[in-house]
Amino acid sequence: MHSHSHAHGHHHHHAGTGNVLRWSLAATGLFVVIELVAGIESHSLALLSDAGHNFTDAVALFLSWFGFYLQSKPADEIKTYGYHRGGVLAAFVNALTLVALSGWILFEGIGRLQRPEPVQEGVMLGVAALGLLLNGGIMLSLRSASRDDINVRSAFVHMLGDALGSVAIMGGAIAIRYTGWQRVDPILSILIAAMIVWTAWDIIRESLNILLEGLPRGIDLRGVSASMKGLEGVLDVHDLHIWSLGSSTHALSCHVLIEDVPPSASDCILRRLNGMLAERYRIFHSTVQFEHVSCAISESGCAIPVSAAEHHHHD
Repeated sequence: MHSHSHAHGHHHHHAGTGNVLRWSLAATGLFVVIELVAGIESHSLALLSDAGHNFTDAVALFLSWFGFYLQSKPADEIKTYGYHRGGVLAAFVNALTLVALSGWILFEGIGRLQRPEPVQEGVMLGVAALGLLLNGGIMLSLRSASRDDINVRSAFVHMLGDALGSVAIMGGAIAIRYTGWQRVDPILSILIAAMIVWTAWDIIRESLNILLEGLPRGIDLRGVSASMKGLEGVLDVHDLHIWSLGSSTHALSCHVLIEDVPPSASDCILRRLNGMLAERYRIFHSTVQFEHVSCAISESGCAIPVSAAEHHHHD
């Protein structure tokens, strides 16, 4: 009964996040249009670069929502692990587009520094204030879900960057109004570009690690191996692999050397291993292949001769 209620709660939370992402997407899309028009009207490169930034955020939100939708689809006969990677791939592609965008902003900004243009600071201020409200609202609603999903987290980080961008533009608009120094605008846009690269880099690193079957963040291979060897009945562990399916789903496969015991005893060891991995490392998908020690010692034509077992072990 207890587990049923938990599952129900989780499902509700899941649907809630999907809806938040959908609403945020619509609001961000609308804001990009407002910012583009305002940027062209007021000659503000900072507003235009922020519109670009927000547009990639709209893409980020769309991809997060799409990845989120895919993750909730069950595994099928072809995608046997389900669609966990959908969201990770989405985060990766999106981060790459961000880097391209910031390149364009840098180029434009440097051009503007050499030939400053007059900017309508009133429009800048109003639009940036609107952006701050929007991004702040979306961040609040994404905060709880961003703790355990790289996908939602990438959207959350984007919103945070946006909110900071809006604050900077508001500051810039006020500075232009009181000092009349037009170069504030391109300087701001260059800073926004640098911030975009910085946020994108982290997402590229983490998503690439998952896509390349790298060791999940926060897990130490030697530590896992030592914990496994520490269990009663386990003599040695080799060919140990740990990778991520999605950002919070880890899988493991390995060969475990045990004494030549009856299947009932090895089953006990297996349960102990799986329990420990789930509890200590949050690894729920594990594939363990047992090898028996006496097999390697006996000369009676068993599949593993001593030399091979020895060689394998060093491997």
